[in-house]
Amino acid sequence: MKEQAWTKEDIPSMKGQTVIVTGGNSGLGYESVKVLSKRGATVILGSRSMERGQEAYLSIQKENPNAEIDVMSLDLSDLESVKSFAEAYKEKYDRLDLLLNNAGVMTTPYGKTKDGFEQQLGINHLGHFALTGHLFETLKKTPNARIVNISSNAHKSGKMNFDNLMFEGGKGYTPMKAYAQSKLANLLFTQELQRKVKENGLDITVTAAHPGIASTNLMRHIEDKFLFKILGRLLAPMTQEAHEGALPGLRAATDPEVQGGEYFGPGGRWEMKGAPVTVSPITKSYDVMDADQLWKVSEELTGVTYPFTK
Repeated sequence: MKEQAWTKEDIPSMKGQTVIVTGGNSGLGYESVKVLSKRGATVILGSRSMERGQEAYLSIQKENPNAEIDVMSLDLSDLESVKSFAEAYKEKYDRLDLLLNNAGVMTTPYGKTKDGFEQQLGINHLGHFALTGHLFETLKKTPNARIVNISSNAHKSGKMNFDNLMFEGGKGYTPMKAYAQSKLANLLFTQELQRKVKENGLDITVTAAHPGIASTNLMRHIEDKFLFKILGRLLAPMTQEAHEGALPGLRAATDPEVQGGEYFGPGGRWEMKGAPVTVSPITKSYDVMDADQLWKVSEELTGVTYPFTK
């Protein structure tokens, strides 16, 4: 691995490559779309709002008139929308070099997705599980394909509560507890998918990353709270802008030396900010039994199974 600080300038040319970024209309996703299109990739910008997706595209095009960006409708809280997105993608494109599962919600009040899932697990994990499964045949036939799941440092306080995964009726629900569980699920999914890919000899690399503390609209559910205002002032020197927070995901997505199952985050104190490096998730994220159980539950809930055999 490179010893000096990794920057977006280290990303090799991506001419001829096709990339999907979920939640590409704002925050880390927007910054990722901007960088990947600048490196020559054709980028599919998945956005729940076509209007906001189009605005993001026009904003990027002002800076880079040659950007090849295709805005497509994708609502990860609706499995029908996820399936429709994947089908529309496969009609237009015959390869997928990179799937950047970036979109997410953070510390939302208790609520359910269209399919009745607790919304943080539903959007952050189950929506991406289904999307990756629907696109898996295309990933399989693309040489050296890569899947990157964006997690969070919050996974460290996460626990998979399989007895009440969805906090039914709001029982035991706290916004941070549900968020941490969904981000731990991202890492369990990453490790289990990488294991299955390796067992089946597929030319796919599965990795994960987290942005540290980045200033994005994910914070909107907690930024008005009194405690956050106090902590915000204290943590301000340790936070970074969205374009910096996007770098761990971009390194996981593009560094030729990345190994399957690796996890990237900021290299500074407490992994809050700094140049992207490999970091260590908690031991629970490697729990094979939890990963297997989560996989089976995810298949059951989404109705999506993966075609692993060649």
